[in-house]
Amino acid sequence: MSEPKQYDVIILGSGPAGIQAAIHASRKKAKTLMLGRLSESSLYWAHVENYCCMFKVSGEEILRTGREQAESFGAEFLDEDVLKVTKEGDLLQVETEGGRLLESPTLIIATGTTRNKLGVPGEKDLLGKGVSYCADCDAGFFKKEVVVVAGCQSAAAGGASTLSKYASETHLVCEELDVAPALRQRILDAAVILHEGRKIQRIEGKTAVSGVTLDNDELIACSGVFIELGAKGVLELAASLGIMLDDKMRYVDVDRKQRTNVEGVYAAGDITGPPLQMAKAVGEGCVAGVEAAAYAKALKQR
Repeated sequence: MSEPKQYDVIILGSGPAGIQAAIHASRKKAKTLMLGRLSESSLYWAHVENYCCMFKVSGEEILRTGREQAESFGAEFLDEDVLKVTKEGDLLQVETEGGRLLESPTLIIATGTTRNKLGVPGEKDLLGKGVSYCADCDAGFFKKEVVVVAGCQSAAAGGASTLSKYASETHLVCEELDVAPALRQRILDAAVILHEGRKIQRIEGKTAVSGVTLDNDELIACSGVFIELGAKGVLELAASLGIMLDDKMRYVDVDRKQRTNVEGVYAAGDITGPPLQMAKAVGEGCVAGVEAAAYAKALKQR
């Protein structure tokens, strides 16, 4: 493997937090590289209506515009995933899937969280065509429609409660609802139709969602399916660096400057915890980009 290519700031993740970090770091004249594919961001498939000053804009459009902005300030982009990250003294080494070796005094982790999927027929094909992973993001698009929520914990129950304020009829499908009694009562009071002890077997529809088939062959006609199974824990890359996680071992623990407990490593966006919203991700990305650039500059001046 060749000698590592040097950067001032390396950003892992291609979502709104990573792009905003790239914009601010590069505007501070830091040599900045962002790793990841735009289509891997959960925002890519979303329709945005709850972000300030943007209304009914596609996530793909937002990400592509953001990337153009960052590139205009000098940021570089590499559409590759990361295989390994190690730290030697003041420098972090990043190995990519393409066999590239990169080096930087700072690293911003903005990889988001990986949504658990149902893994049923129709889920992948109908993503963005009625299948969603965020009730808070997309509820407004299903006013007076019938929707189905899949999940057994608070994310699903909370999503069903939110959707009940928009949809004409809201169904919650779960094997065993595992929430606090007060939350269970809240969804019942909201007239959410609970299908406990059931699983979704298939999502129906050709060009858009038309319904779901349960494991007892019952068909629920609907136009929206919200998969709210929660998010996986923090990526192994973070754990391998000895980065401290929160009490539930799900998200990266950061301070007000988006610093982790590892010198030179920052985190921003969904990976730092809820709310899993673009507004939070952009704000944290701004802070992380500014702080990482300042840290890299200070090291050069030592």
